[in-house]
Amino acid sequence: MRMSLVHIRERNQFPAKFAGGISATFIFFLSSFLLMILFFGSLSTYAETHSDLKLAATLQEKKDGQLQSLKEKLKGLSARASQNQPDSLIFDLPVTYNKKVSRWISYYQTSGSKWFRSWLQRSHKFLPFIQKELKNSGLPSDLAYMVMIESGFSPNATSNADAAGPWQFIKPTGTRYGLENNWWLDERRDLKKSTGAAIRYLKDLYDEFGSWYLVAASYNMGENGLRRQIKKYGTKDYWTLIKLSALPTETQEYVPKILAAMLISKAPNLYGFRDIFKMDPLEYDVIQVNGGTDLDQLADYIGVTRKSLKDLNAELFLGYIPREIGKHYIRVPKGSSRLVTDYTYKKNQRASIQ
Repeated sequence: MRMSLVHIRERNQFPAKFAGGISATFIFFLSSFLLMILFFGSLSTYAETHSDLKLAATLQEKKDGQLQSLKEKLKGLSARASQNQPDSLIFDLPVTYNKKVSRWISYYQTSGSKWFRSWLQRSHKFLPFIQKELKNSGLPSDLAYMVMIESGFSPNATSNADAAGPWQFIKPTGTRYGLENNWWLDERRDLKKSTGAAIRYLKDLYDEFGSWYLVAASYNMGENGLRRQIKKYGTKDYWTLIKLSALPTETQEYVPKILAAMLISKAPNLYGFRDIFKMDPLEYDVIQVNGGTDLDQLADYIGVTRKSLKDLNAELFLGYIPREIGKHYIRVPKGSSRLVTDYTYKKNQRASIQ
């Protein structure tokens, strides 16, 4: 009976032990399951985060590559631009900015804008040639802006003082520096020859005065007059001479005009000069022709405008080479030498028949 009761008690207790064991096991597995979920969730989050970081790094690398590529492109463009316009933003003359210079800049932007725009257009044709000649001779290439102020790059420009040509030489100075001037020829109007003469003159002036501002001043007023004023006032400073009213009014404004023209020409857009028509740079062939050659007839034969051929040979101010002159070199448009030779040959044939 006792055994039976014990057996029954044990049987009655068994379900409680079993239930307790299930509860503990269930909790253990549930906890483990939850931990696994958390673990794999963390792995997933880590993977996603790592993936995002990797993607971000890839995008940053790509962005850096694009920026580097862009920098290289910009560098290349800048290099090409500097090759095309090597001196556009470089100044090889001293630059002074004061009230006088500012006033002339304002004038060229307003009342004088029409004139200055035409000078800018011509500068694309003549400035490269003049600057090259100056540079090859060891002079500042920006002295070429003197021509802009003197004549607006016109080979036919003249003045009340009987100066002529792009550099506005008067006859005595032109003759002194080797420019021929007679009844049919005026080499002051010849761009190449007058630029060569100007280079020799400017070198002599700089050797004496040692300042490019004083060189320009003496070019304008004459070296004798400037020499006297320097001796009288005991200074070789251009701006001091202006303050002392030691220079003529025109000479006081001459250097400021050059500086204003130079500043605007280096960056015309900055000063409101946009959409400038750019003339083609000056190019030509040189050929020898006989006396009696008429520029108008030659222009008609080779198919160019009469004005363009006369401008190339502005020193022939009569428009022809006199018959009594045996031979003379002229400039003709680039590539037209054969046509000119053909014209000369046919002209000689007609003359021999007559």
